Amino acid sequence: MQLSDLIHQRQSVRLYSSRTVSTSDIITCIEAARMAPSASNSQPWYFVIANEPELKNKLAESTITKGIPINKFTFQVPVIIVQVIESPKLITRVAGLIKNRDFPWIDAGIAAEHFCLQATELGLGTCMIGWFDEKRVKKILNIPPSKHVGLLITLGYPEDGYPLRPKIRKPFEQIASFNTYKMK
Repeated sequence: MQLSDLIHQRQSVRLYSSRTVSTSDIITCIEAARMAPSASNSQPWYFVIANEPELKNKLAESTITKGIPINKFTFQVPVIIVQVIESPKLITRVAGLIKNRDFPWIDAGIAAEHFCLQATELGLGTCMIGWFDEKRVKKILNIPPSKHVGLLITLGYPEDGYPLRPKIRKPFEQIASFNTYKMK
């Protein structure tokens, strides 16, 4: 599959079949994330794979907030990947302070997208979730308090017939220009 096809097919899936995801497919997705570039090659990420149903459902509960009807689909997904942000190399920390950039978070986003594109190529669906109770996730997975959870990524097979939705994006002229800033 061409990269441009993957980019157009990758979408946030919120309706999953009960089909199990193979360990080899999970590892293939993690390997894609592992190959992502990072500042000073720090690779500031760690992935916890929750594929045991009871544990996965506890994580799903951490994405639900009373009165806010989002993320209920997380209970039907067979796997939730928890991305932990790790400390970068000293040179990356210093550079981040000097340039006021949070390189580990940038790098984690790149790794997450590598994961999701690989999943798409395998016929799997994903959804990156930023709405979750971080303290609860840390407690469930024994993540040290000093660490941060970057994202939860759902992983599974989309329900049969799940539609490929058209991507609604701003036109090129509203997001890019050559040689000078032209945003209006």
